[in-house]
Amino acid sequence: MDAYNPRTVEEVFRDFKGRRAGMIKALTTDVGEFFQQCDPEKENLCLYGFPSEQWEVNLPAEEVPPELPEPALGINFARDGMQERDWLSLVAVHSDAWLLSVAFYFGARFGFYKTDRERLFNMINDLPTIFEVVTGSAKKHTNEKLLVSNHSSKKSKSNSKVWKIFLGPYVLFPFEKKAVPSQDEVDDGIEEEDEDEHGEALCGACGENYADDELWICCDICEKWFHGKCVKITPARAEHIKQYKCPSCSGNKSARPS
Repeated sequence: MDAYNPRTVEEVFRDFKGRRAGMIKALTTDVGEFFQQCDPEKENLCLYGFPSEQWEVNLPAEEVPPELPEPALGINFARDGMQERDWLSLVAVHSDAWLLSVAFYFGARFGFYKTDRERLFNMINDLPTIFEVVTGSAKKHTNEKLLVSNHSSKKSKSNSKVWKIFLGPYVLFPFEKKAVPSQDEVDDGIEEEDEDEHGEALCGACGENYADDELWICCDICEKWFHGKCVKITPARAEHIKQYKCPSCSGNKSARPS
C-alpha cells in the first residue's frame, strides 16, 4: 500500500478520485486482466485502487491494525461461482464501501470537523459510484451511437452541431440542438426538453460526464457509453465500425451475441 497521507478535504478528494479511477479501470477497460488475476485457487485476494489511478489485486497487509482500511477479502473465491456481471457488480459495491472508508479514515485521522466531513461527502456524492458505472445504472442509454463534432465553445448553444451515428447500415448526419422553451411555454404546461439528451451521460471507463467537444460511442452489447479517448476510438476509426464492442464485452465470451 502507498504511504501517501492527504490532510485537507481537497487532497482527500483527489486521493478518492485517483483510487476510484483505478478500480473503475479494473472493472471495465482492464476487466480481462482483472478476471485472470482473481484466480479462485489463490489465497484471499483484494482489489486495491491507488491515488495514481492504478489498480492491483493482492493479498491484504499482514500488520494489525493495517495502515489503511482493507478492501473486501476473498473476491476471487466467487469468481467462477456466479455470473460474471453479478460478480463484477458485487466487487464494485465492496469497492465503493472501501473508498468511503479510506476517505473518512483520513478525515478522522487528521481531525476533520463536521463541516469538512460534510463537504467531503458532498464532493464524493457528486460522482457516480463504481457500482453505477459498472452496471450502467447511472444513465439509461439508448441504442443510438453518438459522436460529437469538435466545435468552438464560443458558438451559440442554439447553433451548435452534434453528430449521431446509427450503425447497420452506418449513417452520419448533423442535427440542431433543440432550443430551450421560454418560461411562458413552461408555464403553459409544455415540458422543457434537455438541451442535449446525452448531457448527463457517464463514461463506462472513467465515470466522468459527457462533454460537448468529445467523441462519444456506445457499446452494442452492454449499451454503456464511452469517451472515444478512453477506449482508443478516433473519429476516423469510428467511421469503419459496423458493430462496436467495448473492451469489457470484447473480453467476455458470455456477452458476445450468438
